[in-house]
Amino acid sequence: MLDYQNGLNTEDLITATSISEEDILPISYLFRSYDEMPILEQKALDLCTGKVLDVGCGAGSHSLYLKQKGLTVKSIDISPKAIEVCKRRGLTNVACLDIINEEEKFDTIILLMNGSGVFRSLSQTPYFLNHLKNLLTAFGQILIDSSDISYMYEDHLDVNELSHYYGELDYYITYKGASEVFPWMYLDYDNLNAIAKEVGLKCELVLQGEHYDFLAKLNVD
Repeated sequence: MLDYQNGLNTEDLITATSISEEDILPISYLFRSYDEMPILEQKALDLCTGKVLDVGCGAGSHSLYLKQKGLTVKSIDISPKAIEVCKRRGLTNVACLDIINEEEKFDTIILLMNGSGVFRSLSQTPYFLNHLKNLLTAFGQILIDSSDISYMYEDHLDVNELSHYYGELDYYITYKGASEVFPWMYLDYDNLNAIAKEVGLKCELVLQGEHYDFLAKLNVD
């Protein structure tokens, strides 16, 4: 992202998971405008109100749109270079920060581009959702998108035969020959809804995408 922002020679990102083959992700996709975003992301941004926290902001495209709408936005990411990109694109309220270390209160918290990935595993999801709940103002909301990837196992095995939750994957990313792997999770709506109730959050299915993806809204029950 920093190479792209600085106008340097870039290559496409190569992504893969422990259950899928390599795919190409153009870096330009991370710098897309509102009109270029998927409908789920557009809907989430349309629903944002008040003071907003953009979790895992990446290159800051969502934050920039919200700032242009006149909303107050804080953008956080665990990547120092992503935060540098955000600053160079004109965002000022930014921080290199893991969501679990955030302490401010917000009217809206957004977790987009498969926002459930930051929860890392099904077992840790209650911990993260409870923390997010504590960051909300009285009438605040959490907007999160994810996907139910059970369809990816249909030709292989029953998801109930796995030793772990089927949405928990290893995610691989390669750029200019350098590779990194990290845990990632795609959380289905039923589990999101059930865990939200456990921690005192009401969960609402806002919109379903065309390929097992969805946008959900959570607020204090």
